[in-house]
Amino acid sequence: MNPTDNTETGDVRTLQDRLWKAVTGRDEHRAADIVLTALEDGVDAETILLDLIAPVQVKVGAQWAANRLSVAQEHAATAITERVIAALAHHPAVRTPPALGRVTVACVDQEWHVLPARLLAEVLTLRGWQVDFLGAQVPTHHLITHLHHHGADAVALSSSLPTRLPTAHAAITACQAIGIPVLTGGAAFGPDGRYARLLGANAWAPDARAAARQLADGIPPPSLAAGRQQIDDLPHLADQEYTFVARSQGQLVRGVLARLEEQFPAMAAYTTPQRERTAEDIGHIVDFLAAALYTDDDDLFTTFIIWTAGILTARHVPARSLHPALNILAAELKDFPRSTRLLDQARFALDGAPLPAGTHPGVTA
Repeated sequence: MNPTDNTETGDVRTLQDRLWKAVTGRDEHRAADIVLTALEDGVDAETILLDLIAPVQVKVGAQWAANRLSVAQEHAATAITERVIAALAHHPAVRTPPALGRVTVACVDQEWHVLPARLLAEVLTLRGWQVDFLGAQVPTHHLITHLHHHGADAVALSSSLPTRLPTAHAAITACQAIGIPVLTGGAAFGPDGRYARLLGANAWAPDARAAARQLADGIPPPSLAAGRQQIDDLPHLADQEYTFVARSQGQLVRGVLARLEEQFPAMAAYTTPQRERTAEDIGHIVDFLAAALYTDDDDLFTTFIIWTAGILTARHVPARSLHPALNILAAELKDFPRSTRLLDQARFALDGAPLPAGTHPGVTA
C-alpha cells in the first residue's frame, strides 16, 4: 500500500473496511458515496483507485476462493466496483487534459477479468495520457484494426489467466509486427514477469504505478523481424504436444469423465450439477496443461493443481479426487514426454502438499 502524504495508512484501511461492507452488502450508492466523499476530503484519485478500490476487489476474489462468497456474490460485488470506478472517473475533480502520448489498453482475447486493465486505464488517464480502453476479450485482429485506424505509442495488454498466454503471445507478436511496443501486466504473466519475457513482450509491470512509470520513461519500439512466428520464440512447440492437447481438449475431458467414476466411486452419488462442475474442473486441468506445454514450465501446471486442491478443500470436496483425474489423463497422454513430465510433477507435488481446511495456495488476501 502506498498512501499519499494527505492520507494516513489507518485512514485508508478504515475506508477499505467500509467499502468492503458496501460492495459485499450490494449497496452501490453507499459504495459510491464512500469513494466520492474520500475524493472530496482530499484523497487523490489514484490512491482511491489503487489503495482503496483495488485491495477490496482482491479481497473479494480471495473470499470467493475460500468459499465465503458465492459466485453470484462475487459477481455482484465486482459489478458495483466497476460502476464506482466509472463514477469516480466522471467526477469533474479528476479530469486531466491529455498532454502525453496515446496508449491502447486491452485484455487479450478470451480474458474477461477486466478490472486490472480498467484500473491501469484510469491511472494513465489521470497522469495525462490519451487512453483508448478497449475492455475485456479483445480479439487480436480487432486490436490490430484499431491500431491501424488510430495509432498508439504503446499497447498495454492485460491477462489474469495463464491459459490465455498463447493468445497473448499472438497479440504481442501482431502488435510488434506493425511497430508498436507492448507492455504486459496481470497475473497470467507470472509474479516476476517470466512469461512476458518468454513471449517477447517489450516490457512488463507488476502493477499500475510501475506500468505508468515505464510508459513515462519510454518503451523502445520493437525491432521488426520479418516473418517472425510464435515458434521462433518457443522452439519447444515443434514437438506438437501443445497443439495436440489444445485441440483435443473436449476429447480428453470426455475420456477422463468416462473412466473417473470407476476410480473414484464417490462420483456415483454426484448430482447433475456436481457432474457438470467436475467436467468444468477437468476442462480447466487440460487448459492449464496446455498452457504449461506452451511455456514449457512445470511450475505453471503444478501451482494450478495445488491451488485447485485448496479450492476443492474449501468446498468440502476431497483433494484426493484430483489423483484419479490426473492418473487417467497421464494414461491418455502416455506417448507424450513433456505432458507425462508435467503430470508426474503435479502428482508428486500433490502428494507432498497436504492441504488443511482454509489453505488456498495461489490466492492472496
